[in-house]
Amino acid sequence: MTDLSLRMPNTRLRAVLNLGVSHAASLTLPARMSAPELFADWDDDAQVSDLHVEFGTGQLHLETSSSGVDHHFHTGTGEHRNSSPWSIGDTREVLAWSTLLAKDFHALMPGLLDDIAQAAGWHDSGFDLYICEVEQPAQLELLEIEVEGELMTLPWLGAGNVSHDHIEGENHPIALAWGSGESDPDLPIAQAWTDARTGIPRSKALPGVDWDAVGLAADEVLPWLEGIYLNHHVIPDAEGTLLNAVLRRLGGLDADLD
Repeated sequence: MTDLSLRMPNTRLRAVLNLGVSHAASLTLPARMSAPELFADWDDDAQVSDLHVEFGTGQLHLETSSSGVDHHFHTGTGEHRNSSPWSIGDTREVLAWSTLLAKDFHALMPGLLDDIAQAAGWHDSGFDLYICEVEQPAQLELLEIEVEGELMTLPWLGAGNVSHDHIEGENHPIALAWGSGESDPDLPIAQAWTDARTGIPRSKALPGVDWDAVGLAADEVLPWLEGIYLNHHVIPDAEGTLLNAVLRRLGGLDADLD
């Protein structure tokens, strides 16, 4: 079991960014749907942006390109569905707001994500204020976020080297792979995932592993893997936290952050 008390303190980051005109902020969501989970990404090769607007009752995914905005629906657990999970009226309001937000976000690509990444890099270097560069006068926005502290973990102390990555399965599992000497880690030795009931990481050793060759016993590797899982796959980093704050500001949802 990972000791969750061994956390670094939370830190603050202030970022001054150019967010353009927030058209979505002029609309409101239905009162019972006023707190969506938001996620967005950008595909530089395809020049396409993605926006996910998620509620416990369903999800709306939007894809924006130079051709316009396409959308589709999912259940609350992420399964694709052919129709909206909400009433006609709620769907109309959510879709109108989300489409404007998707367009606003897309218009700022890719420069905004570059600024967010740079701001996170400044934060990771110990600075608490980032100001973006602009080529001409513009109305800038100040966003202040709290970045959760990571769990204190040791480097890998076993033999060889390891890597970890997502694998297929429920509850966001990852696999820890090991390689002897300087070889690439390609032998799965353990897995970690999120306990659906508690939200706490769980882990297990895989059968057939020569733990003497690994250089650590399984009961030493598993708590270490749970800490790595928390830091890299559960605790939001500065970049993800700032991106979420940007989306909330663009959508007019950040009254609690002012």
